[in-house]
Order: sequence, then structure tokens, then C-alpha cells
Amino acid sequence: MFVYDSGIRNSLAAGIAMALLNVEANVGTISGNNYFNILTELQPELSAGETLLWSGQPQQKVIFHKQDWFAIPFSLMWGGFAIFWEMGVTGLWGNSASSHAAPSFFVLWGIPFVVIGQYMIWGRFFYTGWKKARTYYGVTNKRVLVLNTGSNRRVADAYFANIDSASLTSRSDGIGTIEFAPEPETQSAWNFNNRRRRGNQIGIDLSRLAFFDIAEARSVYQLIQTQREKSRS
Repeated sequence: MFVYDSGIRNSLAAGIAMALLNVEANVGTISGNNYFNILTELQPELSAGETLLWSGQPQQKVIFHKQDWFAIPFSLMWGGFAIFWEMGVTGLWGNSASSHAAPSFFVLWGIPFVVIGQYMIWGRFFYTGWKKARTYYGVTNKRVLVLNTGSNRRVADAYFANIDSASLTSRSDGIGTIEFAPEPETQSAWNFNNRRRRGNQIGIDLSRLAFFDIAEARSVYQLIQTQREKSRS
């Protein structure tokens, strides 16, 4: 019969605990399974001689940003007016004795505005959550990178020597956003340049070169600043 030695058992427990601490140090509050999923996604993007110092994902819970100060009241006004319009043209609004349905054209005309309004009020949060689950962040010994694996696979990155500045916005719970300048110039069907994309959008653009809503953001920011200093020496 095999007898467990207490010293071996304690050493094994200590080793497991240390491994879990190392995982937590690398990925913040992300679970072990997600940690390996992140590594699986990011590893093919690394070049020869490149090592991953930190990796993570955006927190998938709803987090409000400065854009929401505009987006929330605007979406409520849009959605409210669209519903009011539909109720009016279908005869559901007003005195039942005098109200009557408008021609079908006006009913159909209002449906897209109702759909858009519902997306802006609550649907965008579900869509952002879907995108966050498919967004991966990495800090290597050479660069920062953002990987999106939604409808297509897209990587945005910047080498430390080419980053002019990094800014941190954090909350009291440690969740924060790190933005980098300059950003790569990109084109899209809805946004013609980075300035318009940053300023005229409802919600956050997870395709940008930025780490949105990450846990322990200040620690990641300090790691990035340390690597930037090393790149200059």
C-alpha cells in the first residue's frame, strides 16, 4: 500500500498554489480555462524571439463610458419617438373614438427606426459583450497587440519604440482602459478616420489599438511603461 508523505503532499500543494498565483498575475481575474484560451489565440501572432508578458480580455459585464453620457439620452429619445410614431400611425395612440390607422407605408416606414432605437437602448450592450468575448489583449517584450476574432481575424499592434504616449483611465475597482498614441490609420465603411471613429460613435470600438475594460489596469499600465523605457535604452 502506498503511503503519502506529508512533506511531498505539502510541496505539491505549494507548487499548485504558486502556479495558480502565476496564472492570476498574468491574466488578472481571468479563470485558468480562459487563460489557456487566450494563449491559444495570441500565440500564432507572436514572432520569433517574442514572449508574452501579460494577456487578458475586456471585462464582459456592462461598463459605462464617457460616450454613454450622450448615447443613453439620445437612444431613449430616438427609441421613444419611434415607438410613439408606430403607436400613432397604427391607431393605438390617442382617443379610440377618433384614432385610426394610417396607410401601411407610414407603418412600415417606422419599423426600421424602432429596431434601431431598441438596438441603441439595450441591444448594443449584448453586441458589445459578444465582441468582448472575442477580443484578446497582449503585452510582449516588443509590443502591445489587440486581436479581434469576431466576423474576421484582425490584429492591431504597436512596438514600444513607436508609442508616443499611453494614457490610463481607471475606476475604483481597478477596471480601466489604456489608450495608445498614435494609433494605426484604418478605414471602415462607417468611419473614415481615427478621429471620427473616436468622437462620433455610440459605445466603444474594440477594434481600436486600446485595452478596454481590463482588470488591474494600473498594473498593466506600469508594465507597458516599463517596457517603453527599456525600448529607449
